[in-house]
Amino acid sequence: SEEGRRGMQPLTLDMILVMLMIAVAVFLFIVEWVRVDVVAILMMVVLPLLHLVTPKEAFVGLSSNAVVSIIAVIIIGAGLDKTGMINQLVSPIVRLAGKSPSRIVIFISMAIAGISSFMQNIGAAALFLPAVQRVSRSLKIPISKLLMPIGFSAILGGTITLVGSSPLILLNDLLAPFNLKPFGLFDVTPVGLLLVASGIACFICFGRFILPQGEAGADTVTPVGSTVESYREQLGELHELRTPDDFTHYRDPITVRDLRRRYLVNVVALTEQPDFKVLSPSADAMIRSGSDILVVGREEDVDRMAEQLGMVHKESLSFFRDEAAEQTAGTVEAVAGPRSPWLGRTLRQINLRDHFRVVPLAIFRHGESYRAEISDMPLQVGDAILIQGTWKRLQELQAERSLLFTTPIDVELLRPEKAVFAGFWLLLALVMILVFKIQLSVCLMTGALGMILTRVLSIDEAYQAVDWRTIFLLAGLIPLGIATEKTGTAAWIAHTVLGAIGTVEPIVLLAVIGVLSTVFTLVISNVGATVLLVPLVVNMAIAANADPRMAALVVGLATSNSFILPTHQVNALYMGPGHYRSVDFMKAGLVVSVVFLVVMIVAIYLFYGVS
Repeated sequence: SEEGRRGMQPLTLDMILVMLMIAVAVFLFIVEWVRVDVVAILMMVVLPLLHLVTPKEAFVGLSSNAVVSIIAVIIIGAGLDKTGMINQLVSPIVRLAGKSPSRIVIFISMAIAGISSFMQNIGAAALFLPAVQRVSRSLKIPISKLLMPIGFSAILGGTITLVGSSPLILLNDLLAPFNLKPFGLFDVTPVGLLLVASGIACFICFGRFILPQGEAGADTVTPVGSTVESYREQLGELHELRTPDDFTHYRDPITVRDLRRRYLVNVVALTEQPDFKVLSPSADAMIRSGSDILVVGREEDVDRMAEQLGMVHKESLSFFRDEAAEQTAGTVEAVAGPRSPWLGRTLRQINLRDHFRVVPLAIFRHGESYRAEISDMPLQVGDAILIQGTWKRLQELQAERSLLFTTPIDVELLRPEKAVFAGFWLLLALVMILVFKIQLSVCLMTGALGMILTRVLSIDEAYQAVDWRTIFLLAGLIPLGIATEKTGTAAWIAHTVLGAIGTVEPIVLLAVIGVLSTVFTLVISNVGATVLLVPLVVNMAIAANADPRMAALVVGLATSNSFILPTHQVNALYMGPGHYRSVDFMKAGLVVSVVFLVVMIVAIYLFYGVS
């Protein structure tokens, strides 16, 4: 409009400098000569040097409500993870989903979306990765069919609440200079839920066209890095069996050693009367009637043993489920080094089962694997022994230093007894936000501090949990947003863009903003896109007589629309384990992105009545 153009400020030197800085930031984000957080710190330092912001404004990002909230959200997420609460959720979901791939995708996606609505998306995605890999292995579903839908759902889950993703946490901070009413925690929920549903629906309806069709079981051949994984093929998985009540009546006693010799099956746990669990029983332990045993072996060997001895081979782990969980026990590879005191001694003489309560499964020597008669082989330099046991026992064995561990045991010992505290602090933080309307950062910090005081996690673990890259990325880009707004650059760009597209309906304007945000978020980080675009679009909306809060909301939501390139952290995390190429993300991401934009605009139209 004419008066709009007349009211527009001329381009000043400061504006040109700000646009130059934005261009430099975007350029560095794309070419990645330095890491993204370094680019942000560069902005933090150069902007005050060019007098585009005051020194105080340059570092205000570090103390902003958004940055403090994100630190607290990460710590709360780490606390929930530490107590194994999330893991408790995974197994019932997997049981509910049964064996159909689409049901597994629906159930796990819904769960991960729910969890990532109040903790960092990348945290939720990382928590579910081992579980999804396990499901893929045990049900022989190609992992490429599972990981991408689940990863996309973790990203979409970030749009369900205002603490779900960094852009939405930032939103109220960015609206503050305009004196616009802040958003409430659940203001975005109806839109977010629709987005999650539409994302899952995309994969259920078009999955076979847009997902790479991996071979069943192809994913079990892992990269050379994880040797234990490649041996797992030869050794098989964990199985649980029950012996019949008349097992010992008319046959010679059968010991743990006998089962290994005859069937190549290693017993890693069994029950003694009445219901006492023995982990890593000694080789001479007898297998009794009516007892449960947990074994490692190939499916066919275990079936053969069950058939010949009349045992019941259970569908899934039930009695020993907790003892076999990935956070309590596992398999490691240890090598006999040149200075090992155990060289020349046999495993029977060393007696790992009785001394350390761990089970040796196999020995690898010169590329050959030995499984049956390993107890009488004298150890030589370079022998790799595969050992199964609880992480605690394996750590004790590692501390003994007789063997060199090639698999790192950095599994943190979980604290399930603290789950009640973790849940309580999370609830308290949510209640403070919703009922008492206290500022977000204060509520979340209360929850985080509570977890540290009740020893859910130590203060050092809390520091380690925080990803400082994200924090500095946020803090460094905030002054760039301030400069864009303060120098009038945002208003100038907004007027120029509006002048170019002419007068449009508000809903069309929102659609344009949605597309713009999507393009930005693919190129630079979602945080960067939000910080740069919110001041712009608020100015655009005011100039076009549309609702500026809705314009900002579109940016906050659409910056989660980063599916086309593996630039989002969740996509980057799942790219390796899922064996995806960038092309795979483009194919599936394009469909999901288009659906995302349409659903978001329709939802905002329906729920907020944007004309």
